[in-house]
Amino acid sequence: MTETILVRGAVHDAAPHPTSVPSDGLPPARRRWAMAALMTGVSMASLDTAIANTALPELARQLHASAAASVWIVNVYQLAMVATLLPFAALGERVGYRRVATTGLGVFTVASLLCALASNLPLLVAARLLQGLGASALMGVTTAMMRAIYPARQQGQGFGLNALVVAVAFAVGPTLASMILALASWPWLFAINVPIGTAAFVLGRRVLPDNAPAAHGFDAGAALCNAGAFGLLILLLGDAAHGAAPARLGLEAAGTCACFALLLWRQRGHAAPILPTDLLARPLFALSALTAVCTFAVQSLAFVALPFHFEQVLGRSPVETGFLLTPWPVLVGVMGPISGRLSDRFESGLMAGIGLLVLCGGMLTLLWMPASASTLDIAWRMAVCGAGFGLFQAPNMKAIMGSAPRERAGGASGIVATARLTGQAGGAALVAGCLVLSERHGTAYALAAAAAIALLGAAISFARLHKRARG
Repeated sequence: MTETILVRGAVHDAAPHPTSVPSDGLPPARRRWAMAALMTGVSMASLDTAIANTALPELARQLHASAAASVWIVNVYQLAMVATLLPFAALGERVGYRRVATTGLGVFTVASLLCALASNLPLLVAARLLQGLGASALMGVTTAMMRAIYPARQQGQGFGLNALVVAVAFAVGPTLASMILALASWPWLFAINVPIGTAAFVLGRRVLPDNAPAAHGFDAGAALCNAGAFGLLILLLGDAAHGAAPARLGLEAAGTCACFALLLWRQRGHAAPILPTDLLARPLFALSALTAVCTFAVQSLAFVALPFHFEQVLGRSPVETGFLLTPWPVLVGVMGPISGRLSDRFESGLMAGIGLLVLCGGMLTLLWMPASASTLDIAWRMAVCGAGFGLFQAPNMKAIMGSAPRERAGGASGIVATARLTGQAGGAALVAGCLVLSERHGTAYALAAAAAIALLGAAISFARLHKRARG
């Protein structure tokens, strides 16, 4: 069966109507422009997470807000993304990935301007909510678009490039935030997105590929149920870790279960459910998604616990801690393109499993690290963790997308992003729970949990080899 993908004319082509090209990816020149537009958006969405985390104390001070209240600047962005990723991915199948991605870019850019213009905390939080929705629309269809941009034999390269961009964004985010705050006021943290986002939006409308709209409809009611289910789930994880009142936890748990039950009932029999139960029924897809949840939980456990460990256990300064964390994302960036190319030649389950074993080993070396460890001792351990994570990421993303039918690429793309954010939220909640359990040994407990979860993820990844051999 021959499939086609609809695309706009090239940058120099002003043709007003879409033309069709074979589904084996875009021509090389158009591919470069399309990835430039897409990765610019991805880098901005990733940078804004790292920048806001780093600048939070300064934002609280300048907005005359308490530390607890200012946390909503970060939380509302993450909640908006987790709650809406799957609905936006499903919408992309119905109306076109290009339309959803460029709309997300436009909303993100406008919201960045509103963030820069916000005069108080409530206005900034509202603008961050809108910014999170824009980022969600873009990230929800990113991997589906890369499947259209690259031919099947080179898709690992695209996923590797995505891993590189995200890693670089997280690596430079804290430094960029510090530089901006040193030279200008906090609104410039967000205003810098406006010209860059505008350029990416204009370019994206010209060169990003589009899919033929699916025949199935979009269920807005199911989208609301999905938002409630995942939003309440993230709130429940955070509140449980911080020891919230049992009555509050009970209400959140009941609300989460009710929303999930209503979502499953609402989308029963749907050809392309928002929560892609049809894809999760595929063993290879489900195992790949579960592997991603485990791995991003490890990453979150490490990046939340290690600053406390470095400063409270090893006696390092906050400035030193920032530099000590850097080898991890740097090695992820180095390994991203390499693992992407290797995933085009070797089994994804094997490569991802090896990467997770390396990550587990790296976490154990950090756990057993002596208090007198030198900077070099810490750096090579962080580098091992980053190399293992980088070896995992592109092959696993390719496995998720490759085990889904082309017409369900939107749902698969949504699961990629949802698995990442759910794992990160779960990992952060585990760290908080470990610190509540023991303030003195909490970081060691968190690192031990990270190593155990990495080992579990490796076992799940290797299980895919058995499933593929049987099927």
